[in-house]
Amino acid sequence: MKVLLIDDHPLILSALQSVIQGLGDNVVVSAADSGRAARETLRNDAQYDLVLLDLHLGDADGFDLLAELRTKYPALPVVVISASDRTSDVIRAIDMGAMGFVPKRATNETLFDALQQVMSGGVYVPPMSMGADNHTQLSSSPQIRQVQTEAMDSGFQTMPSLTQLGLTPRQADVLRLLLKGQPNKLIARELGLSVETVKDHVAAVLRALGVSSRTQAVIAVSQILQRNSGGPGSWRAR
Repeated sequence: MKVLLIDDHPLILSALQSVIQGLGDNVVVSAADSGRAARETLRNDAQYDLVLLDLHLGDADGFDLLAELRTKYPALPVVVISASDRTSDVIRAIDMGAMGFVPKRATNETLFDALQQVMSGGVYVPPMSMGADNHTQLSSSPQIRQVQTEAMDSGFQTMPSLTQLGLTPRQADVLRLLLKGQPNKLIARELGLSVETVKDHVAAVLRALGVSSRTQAVIAVSQILQRNSGGPGSWRAR
């Protein structure tokens, strides 16, 4: 597995490299200390499996570089590593296509688990309070509160069952693909459905989670997972 680290701080690069090497003996880590170096590295070799991107680079805005990477290398997972842990930054990064957001204050274990989750096809976001920062109220959603309460009362250590969320098996399939960032056309193609049917399923999933957008759905599921398991997890149907 090839990983590209993009950060302009030598100590952070060194620390990240040590953690990422722990993902396996076959991990090869490259480092770029600027947006320019990152672009050149990917131009010379685009066959990377994962990118870790700092939002604050000396020569580039991290969000601009994220948008560029998602456009030029849409199949390349990007995880944002940032000193910021503002909810608005997390939502913006996920909305722009990042597969994860890990604050630099997180422990090495959290980073390790988050990267494993992303590499297994999931999305990781840090625990956070969804409030006035972004004008959403995910944490106060009655649907989410009910699922969390039932899960804790029942001793669940993983994602609550689909029946608790009120999703049909087909809606669960749509949610899994939605969490991977796939647009409706690709979801329709993979599931053999019409785009209109997929739109209906997406709307039902958003209603079940008590949210109004795909990004909020990704964050809501991640929050449920972490509150039930005490750490990163993966969507699992029972």
